[in-house]
Amino acid sequence: MKKLKKLYKELSDRKDFIFDLKGFDGGRGYFVRGSCKGMTVIWSYAGGWEHVSIDGKKRMPTWEEMCRLKDMFFDEDECCVQYHPPKSEYVNNIPYCLHIWKPIEQYSGKLPIPPSMFVGVKGVKLDG
Repeated sequence: MKKLKKLYKELSDRKDFIFDLKGFDGGRGYFVRGSCKGMTVIWSYAGGWEHVSIDGKKRMPTWEEMCRLKDMFFDEDECCVQYHPPKSEYVNNIPYCLHIWKPIEQYSGKLPIPPSMFVGVKGVKLDG
């Protein structure tokens, strides 16, 4: 996750986002424009995890919106994930809320990443 000083500077420069709570380990804000207008975002560095969540209020955030959220809070060379835990660990207190997670390196190391070739070939676009 971006360092707090850098993150808060970037967030305060945005025209579509207002953060209304800053803490030593994270904060809260909301979108005031665009496709995410009205959605609330919470971020933290607690418990060995970097975490960002977005509450879509009346709909699930799209993949593109989650990518923008990732870009807002994480540097472009960082890997972070949305987990699909075992059903026995499911928690769904807020129906349209999604989370992005990254373990803090000092706590558990970098996330393993499958080779990009397992997804497709870089630079190749397939039609329809």
